[in-house]
Amino acid sequence: MAELPLIAPMLAAAGALPAGPGWAVEMKYDGVRAVGYVQHGQVRLLSRNGNDVTHSYPELAELGRLLGRRAAVLDGEVVALEAGDRPSFARLQQRIHQSAPPAALRDAVPVVFFPFDVLHLDGADTTALPYTARRELLEGLGLSGRHVRVPAGFPGADGVAVLRAAELAGYEGVVAKRLAAPYRPGKRSADWTKVPLVRTQEVIVIGWKPGNGRRAGLPGSLLLAVYDAADALVFAGHVGTGFTDAMLRRLQQELAPLARTTPPVAAVPREHARHAHWVEPVLIGEVAFRNWTEEGRLRHPSWRGLRPDRSAGSVRRAPEPIPAPPAGTVEGALQTPDGRWRVEIVRRGGQRFYRLVHGDNIVDGLVIATVERLLAEAGVDIASLEEAPAARGRHTGAA
Repeated sequence: MAELPLIAPMLAAAGALPAGPGWAVEMKYDGVRAVGYVQHGQVRLLSRNGNDVTHSYPELAELGRLLGRRAAVLDGEVVALEAGDRPSFARLQQRIHQSAPPAALRDAVPVVFFPFDVLHLDGADTTALPYTARRELLEGLGLSGRHVRVPAGFPGADGVAVLRAAELAGYEGVVAKRLAAPYRPGKRSADWTKVPLVRTQEVIVIGWKPGNGRRAGLPGSLLLAVYDAADALVFAGHVGTGFTDAMLRRLQQELAPLARTTPPVAAVPREHARHAHWVEPVLIGEVAFRNWTEEGRLRHPSWRGLRPDRSAGSVRRAPEPIPAPPAGTVEGALQTPDGRWRVEIVRRGGQRFYRLVHGDNIVDGLVIATVERLLAEAGVDIASLEEAPAARGRHTGAA
């Protein structure tokens, strides 16, 4: 592997969806980042922090077999999928701390590597190439297997429509990438703009409180912090839900050697500081939450898991989600024979577009080509659609 250069991953900046042409939009996978170094059929995987995680995901040796004699450095995401091929960070937690997962665990919770960029190929540095050229190289590598899949890209697509499609498919959000931009190793750049759907927040654990009842002897809740705009670590609230017993035991092991006698942040409210056990602010986790309070606290957070692929300096408050589009009038509709998928023709003001409906999920503002592509990815032939029950004139809003 000495011939392949180590390349720090490029990082996306959080923000609103970019407007105008010149962008591609990709799904944001709910997994852990990894850079794959592949040469002579051998694979080495490094985390975002540069830790070697090759042995944690032995099934990704398939990457070497797919590339054969070619040498490449690939940026991507390691993901665990649940039913319907939806990414599940909760399932991935069962693998993320296993340096040598047993066969039974690999069978129960298999992982998939989704390479989304090629940084070095057959001895040539490709980072200076524009996104479009790198994407063409990536798609030409034939990386399609049981544990390796190149994710779909949507160049020139309407970002809001793709974001709604991501919501329909159960993804974490989208990343908009500037078509003309190079890959910027180790840099956070607005050339990649991430827009989340699920409201999540990376947090730093600064303390814990003992549990009661069946949690006796284990942490019952965690005290959290984030960095503010002035690079000061500030209190962000506490989380006491979302834990499994296995998570609590793991947290107990991780927190024990980090103990300290004083809080690592100022102005912790008395009700939270009482009976707290303080720890060094180095352990990174992630929570789902409803919103932020005026005091800068997380409202109704739920624990999602540890993030060993993150560094403390990157833990900052996430941006607000984009609003849903206004209502429109349904002028007609088609659906699959079983009624599970529905395509509506919608008029909003002077615009006419398509809406894709699947259960409680709605993808709004689509052109027909995007509808056809999304249905095809779900295994539905658009030609199989038939006229749906009359819906003309019905006023409806996007979910």
